[in-house]
Amino acid sequence: MKMSENINEKNDNRVVDMLLSRNVEASVDSESMILETQKRVWGALKKGYEYSGVHDESEDFLRKNVFSKLDMMVLYVDLVGSTKMALEMPSEKIATIISSFAQEMAAVIRQHHGYILKFVGDAVIGYFVAESNSLLTADNAVNCAKSMNTVIQKGINPILDQYDYPDLMVKIGVDFGQNIVVRYGADEQHSHVDLMGPAMNIAAKIQAMAKPNQILIGSDVCKRLHPSSQKDFKQIIWKNDEWNYRSRHTGEIYQVFEYRG
Repeated sequence: MKMSENINEKNDNRVVDMLLSRNVEASVDSESMILETQKRVWGALKKGYEYSGVHDESEDFLRKNVFSKLDMMVLYVDLVGSTKMALEMPSEKIATIISSFAQEMAAVIRQHHGYILKFVGDAVIGYFVAESNSLLTADNAVNCAKSMNTVIQKGINPILDQYDYPDLMVKIGVDFGQNIVVRYGADEQHSHVDLMGPAMNIAAKIQAMAKPNQILIGSDVCKRLHPSSQKDFKQIIWKNDEWNYRSRHTGEIYQVFEYRG
């Protein structure tokens, strides 16, 4: 690596350090987040509490940027074992649990400065736009994934345990890249808008390879993390042809890393 690249990397890390230190007070309070989650989930199961919905500006943002190419982190979180749950539990209860899960995951995405793209069955897709600093965006996306596991394991599952419902587990995948905003139709206000691109595809593939309660990230995410966060990830060594997706930049097998923190 050239000296100028070393200097730029150090400067980028200093910028992230400064931004993170400025946001200490605004960072997500895990204990408060868990308590609020438990109140909402308990209310949904016992009292018929209905979520008001997470306020999200994703659609407005996408409509303002139709046909634009944007660098972003894409996060997929998918609920494990929902089919089995549906066979063993009353339909109204499974609907309440999955709805609560999706709303809580959406809330975590917003708390980490991301947008909710959509809900797909028992999965939630979020994205984090790298408007100026992809390093800070990478930390936001990865911290979001960690918080999701915390909310599920310490917030949602203890409430489900009280009613002898099975614990929830998720698989999470994150990747970084350029996606294009697409609009399906000429109506600027009402035609469906969505994201399309390599990061969307690979994030989904990565998530599908994860084990229950595992966080997997692509190499393009890992190399943008702050060094203090990078040390918590270890490269996965795939067996045979388990993973054969290649880097868009090098043509080599695209590396995937698992969270070991």
